Amino acid sequence: MLLNPKHEDRHDRLMEQLRLAPALTADLISNVVAGACTRLPVLNKAGKAARLDQLIGAGAWSDAAFALIELELPAWKLRRLIYDDGEWFCSLSKQPNLPVEFDDTADARHEVLPLAILSAFVEARRGTNAARETSSPTVPQVRPTSGYAICCDNFA
Repeated sequence: MLLNPKHEDRHDRLMEQLRLAPALTADLISNVVAGACTRLPVLNKAGKAARLDQLIGAGAWSDAAFALIELELPAWKLRRLIYDDGEWFCSLSKQPNLPVEFDDTADARHEVLPLAILSAFVEARRGTNAARETSSPTVPQVRPTSGYAICCDNFA
């Protein structure tokens, strides 16, 4: 199964917007929510995204970015957040306890902290969409049967 170019184009456009932005704005975070969030509309109807709206209204961009990750990608955690040479490096991981050599991370860089976090979020979302579209069962699915199972192999 091939990757869906519609998702790739949308994520590429979001990454480009985040990369070129000098600062995070409510419009930009709205674009990220509209373009990369699939769970948030359902959570919003259930009233579980009220905190995110409050953080965006208060202009607490870094906290809003972390809340967005928590709501949209609950399996992903912050692995690394480093400021070096005028840039923030953000790394998200599904397995933060694994050694970094074995971990599949979503990484992003930006001069502005919340933009680095949101870029890593979009990168993680891109990876989860690609994995969902390309995944196929590797183990054949077998229905349970009633009766007895007998091994007929001769190990002698």
